[in-house]
Amino acid sequence: MHFDLTDLRLFAAVVERGSITAGAAQAGLALPSASARIRGMEAELGAALLERDRRGVRPTPAGLALDHHARLVLERIEHLRGDLRRHARGGLRGHVRILSNTAGLEEYLPDRLGDWLAAHPGVDVDLEERPSHQVAPAIAQGHAEIGVLADLSGIEDLEVRPFAIDRLVLVLPRDHPLARQRAARFRAVLDEDMVGLAQGSALADHLAWQATRVGRSLRARVRLRSFDAVCRMVERGIGVAVVPEAAARRCRRVMAIRIRRLDEPWSLRPLVVCMRRLDGLSPHARALVEHLTGPVQPGI
Repeated sequence: MHFDLTDLRLFAAVVERGSITAGAAQAGLALPSASARIRGMEAELGAALLERDRRGVRPTPAGLALDHHARLVLERIEHLRGDLRRHARGGLRGHVRILSNTAGLEEYLPDRLGDWLAAHPGVDVDLEERPSHQVAPAIAQGHAEIGVLADLSGIEDLEVRPFAIDRLVLVLPRDHPLARQRAARFRAVLDEDMVGLAQGSALADHLAWQATRVGRSLRARVRLRSFDAVCRMVERGIGVAVVPEAAARRCRRVMAIRIRRLDEPWSLRPLVVCMRRLDGLSPHARALVEHLTGPVQPGI
């Protein structure tokens, strides 16, 4: 039986994504090539690895076993790369995969990650946005080495270090009636037209869940890809928005917007970095965790 590293990376990605198309894209392969590789793996094994239906794919018992061992092999390869980098400049490049919620990805990781990458030219980082409630299970299952999240449920079996303090605030046009208040409840915000992030973003999912908890839904007039674009729409009177305080204060320097406190216990969120075990990470992933988890960075 012969499966190469490309086969293993592809299969792990397909299982994680629940789709051959999405798994192929993550592995950097064309869909026909990915499909042919999976068919070849099944033919060589003599057993089905995936169950296929209209919603995607899921691993068979044989596929679960292959996925487990594939991740172990890929993890050891990352250790090998890290060890070799310490001995030979210009050798195999290191690679670290990070899953992060919206606030971590947009507001806190770029500067601190940029500093580290500049000092470590031999390491590549794959940074992917996920809702906080999906990050911890993905880290526990080995889908990535490092996670950044706000929802602390599900982290019991992971190592956790503080990363930043993230506060969600309400952003308003300057002449909006809610701007006359010092704070607003989320229920009141739900009565307004809202400007939000694109569906599927971690913060959009988080706010939709909070609305569902009070028996309501978001009334989004427009959805955009960045906090800057969201705040620009608010400035033009299109609606109100809930964004991280760091993003709101940055935008207020150049935009005519108001910032008001969101009077909800879930609006103040400690961000943490999680991993399965620090001493089980590759050397470059361990060094990155140490860099990211310096002194806690408060919201600006």
